[in-house]
Amino acid sequence: MKLVPHDGGFDLLFGDRLILRHRSDSPSLYVGRGEERMAMYRGNFDIEDYVTARVPLSAATIESLEDGWRVAFATQPDTTPALTLDVKGDKRSGSIAFTAHDETLNRFWLRVASEVGEHVWGGGEQMSYLDLKGRRFPLWTSEPGVGRDKTSPITFEADRTGRAGGDYYNTNYPQPTWLSSRRYALHVETSAYAVFDFRHEDFHEIEVWALPQRIELFAGASFVDLVKALSDRFGRQPRLPDWALEGAIIGLKDGENSFARLERYLEAGSVVSGLWCEDWVGLRETSFGRRLFWDWTASESRYPDLKQRIAKLRDRGIRFLGYVNPYLCNDGPLFAEAESQGFLATDTAGATYLVDFGEFDCGVVDFTIPEASRWFEDRIIGRNMIDLGMTGWMADFGEYLPIDLCLKDGSDPKLMHNRWPVLWGEINARAVERAGQTGDTVYFMRAGYTGIQAACPLIWAGDQSVDFSRHDGLVTVIVGALSSGLLGNAYHHSDVGGYTSLFGNRRTAELIMRWAEMAAFTPVLRTHEGNRPTENLQIDQDGDVLTHFARMTRIHAGLKPYLAALCDEAAATGLPLQRPFFLHHEDDARAYTIWDAYLLGPDLLVAPVWHEGAQEWRPYLPAGAEWMHLWTGERHAGGSEPTVAAPFGHPPVFYRVGSAFTPLFEGLRSL
Repeated sequence: MKLVPHDGGFDLLFGDRLILRHRSDSPSLYVGRGEERMAMYRGNFDIEDYVTARVPLSAATIESLEDGWRVAFATQPDTTPALTLDVKGDKRSGSIAFTAHDETLNRFWLRVASEVGEHVWGGGEQMSYLDLKGRRFPLWTSEPGVGRDKTSPITFEADRTGRAGGDYYNTNYPQPTWLSSRRYALHVETSAYAVFDFRHEDFHEIEVWALPQRIELFAGASFVDLVKALSDRFGRQPRLPDWALEGAIIGLKDGENSFARLERYLEAGSVVSGLWCEDWVGLRETSFGRRLFWDWTASESRYPDLKQRIAKLRDRGIRFLGYVNPYLCNDGPLFAEAESQGFLATDTAGATYLVDFGEFDCGVVDFTIPEASRWFEDRIIGRNMIDLGMTGWMADFGEYLPIDLCLKDGSDPKLMHNRWPVLWGEINARAVERAGQTGDTVYFMRAGYTGIQAACPLIWAGDQSVDFSRHDGLVTVIVGALSSGLLGNAYHHSDVGGYTSLFGNRRTAELIMRWAEMAAFTPVLRTHEGNRPTENLQIDQDGDVLTHFARMTRIHAGLKPYLAALCDEAAATGLPLQRPFFLHHEDDARAYTIWDAYLLGPDLLVAPVWHEGAQEWRPYLPAGAEWMHLWTGERHAGGSEPTVAAPFGHPPVFYRVGSAFTPLFEGLRSL
């Protein structure tokens, strides 16, 4: 880090990279005040801001310190500073810490230098755009929305009927961190509502609705180095257990009949590592579809003798997974138990705060109360789930914390909202650790924020629509895996076939098969019946689909030695299993533009078919290597864009010529 004074300002350099360029007539820093309006409706937020003041801090006074620099910013020379920043660091890492001298300021804007042609990635788990350049991204954990495309009929209907359509930037997992093609990463340490605005050619603007604690900078000689540095900063997941790599996790919510249906998968030749029954707690019917009964106790009527059934599955090498979230329905016994002990968040009058989840109401377990957290860990996850025999579950939600409730520790819910998914992940992590199951039990989450990396062993992409749509269908899973993976989330997966079926949108056999082809080449292959199982095609209802799926499970299981090696690498370095092309092909300019295909480790290239009706595909193969088509053995030069046949069962997959895993890859052809 180096601060170079200039007439009327300074340049802040990070290595040889210009980070801040401040001049009195072109300031880099603005402060002000705003009056926000935030309204939540079932996890979807309407957010507006009325800026009452935005003031440029034009005057900068620089002071050299023993370990860096201090810069006092004021509106005019010789006036009282409004803000001070302390800069320190070396060529590998640095920080900019902020101190406000006016407590009424609640808006902050900083302009970071940009270059023409620069690429920017990150922002948490972004589902529409991998390269963020040219767009504005609010960073607030929420429901992503249905369709996420204001030009689509589905999003229009979702907005009209439930304010739930979403947009390209809505995500369960935002994070104020980006990576630049200039080989640096920037992280804003804050939990406040924030915005990354990359629409200007000359600068990136950071907006925060509070003064951030600091900005952190990381540099690397390569993108691999940068990802490692971010993983070191945010924490690492435990290595995925071998059982999660050895076959498919079959998601069924059909009560006791789920066990009989599992046998159909096995009889068809599927390799199965787990049975996931999210309805282990029972169901309620709503207009949205089948919803779970949110009282985290096994339903004896729906799953008789469940503990014994789980033990028998385990004897056959099949794990049992369930479902939990951090809310308690007010018509269940656990709600009364938690309320009697004062473990639920309240409203301003001191009454238990209830959240409308769509035809049923729930209390919010207040994780700022240590005793409430321990109760949830021991009473629910420990006794009701782990002791039952579960070795995995969906740890759902986390993004729903209302911004008008009262938390016991006095935290501002608007500042706690983004942190809540991480607290929820930590609840699960501590419960698993206390049971001695870390590294064997796998829970998966969709919601996240800074620090979720250390709190969640597996990210799941959330509730995609059951279609091929550009902003909410199959392809968004790829963008989500790549964007979150660059920030240190090594493991990512999705619901095979999608989840959300609304407004006449229904699964097709083609969609399920194409999704399964992609999922076979991800860390975990897991199915889901969706929000309306009886209205949508299920894998075991169509013989051709089931046969195709069984083959994909065998291919996924056949990849285990390669996946296991990548998991070992992830545990040591934080590198994700699914990687953008440029991570290993930095000298190929075209590699920076690819967002709908990925490398699975350094040696496999996966270009899923995501257009309905396509039977051939034209993937780009990055330069710097030769690539072998997995199914035909045809060799292709790097830097080429061949057209290949892509019938069902033969997705466009290539392996790097010379890979040590060549015999394993070639063996997949016969499965």
